Amino acid sequence: MKWLEQSIYSNPLLDWLVALGIAAGVAVLLLLLRRTVPSWFAAWARRTETRVDDIVVEVLAATKPVFLLVVALYLGAQYLALPDKAVRIVGGVALVALLLQAGAWGQRGIALALRLKKETDAAGATTLAVLGFVGRIVLWSVVLLMILDNLGVNITALVASLGIGGIAVALAVQNILGDIFASLSIALDRPFAIGDFIVVGDVLGTVEYIGLKTTRIRSLSGEQIVFSNADLLKSRIRNYKRMTERRVVFGFGVVYQTPHDKLERIPAMVREVIEAQQKTRFDRAHFKEYGDSALAFEAVYYVLDPEYNVYMDIQQAVNLTLFRRFAAEGIEFAYPTHTVHLQPASNAGGAAP
Repeated sequence: MKWLEQSIYSNPLLDWLVALGIAAGVAVLLLLLRRTVPSWFAAWARRTETRVDDIVVEVLAATKPVFLLVVALYLGAQYLALPDKAVRIVGGVALVALLLQAGAWGQRGIALALRLKKETDAAGATTLAVLGFVGRIVLWSVVLLMILDNLGVNITALVASLGIGGIAVALAVQNILGDIFASLSIALDRPFAIGDFIVVGDVLGTVEYIGLKTTRIRSLSGEQIVFSNADLLKSRIRNYKRMTERRVVFGFGVVYQTPHDKLERIPAMVREVIEAQQKTRFDRAHFKEYGDSALAFEAVYYVLDPEYNVYMDIQQAVNLTLFRRFAAEGIEFAYPTHTVHLQPASNAGGAAP
């Protein structure tokens, strides 16, 4: 079998066949492990309470068959006596495959971490999407630089040139970059979230979308208003969705002819009316001052519900009930009045009567 002794690239054909057999055997073994090991880990992970093993199972499931084939070929090539250049090429290909696979593992890990976080913080979906986007950019940028470095590219000069180019690009698109960084600030600081009712200047509405460049608000009149993220963060924002209760301060006046004993009972009557309503907490009610045309009272209470309709319903119920109580007690509400005193007219002749 002299044909087995034929030399190919300084290696007998028999060595090539042995190397191919090693590569094939390793490939079959690795592919079998790829199919069985995750299921073993998954069965074990279901019996534990920690989430770390679940993350390991998910990350291992991202192993690519192409990576395993490259590993098998690399191990098979170790049996051969290859020239230095060929050794460098084989090693470089294996290293590139390893870095790409590491990037795939990292991307799966980021996606899994965001998914687990989203299960406990559904309101932060936009925040998680932005963080995931930034994380993937950073991850693959590092992978790309490591690949270029191992391929012999001078990444120091490359990074320096990219830095200079980045400055020029940043100056050209500084408004866009400002909006993107503002979106990151919104994602991290979270002054509002999708579904929150906010007031920005003279605009009132519900947040519908938070993107990398713009935030969109559905106003009370129905139209969609688009804000750039940078302009939005420069404005004063009032977030009514974060309210847990609403404070109500209201005043009223009664006529000066109201008897003293009824004046003394008014604060207690107001308290009874307020406490009779559900979702309220009474604070105070006082005879505040002597007004121009009324004896002024002031009352303060809290509505224990942030919803605006609930707030208005309770305020209406308090006003109507108070009106009925005053009517039953014979207490009159005051309204602005003016009393005009007329002087009697003098005699035409100017003589005293």
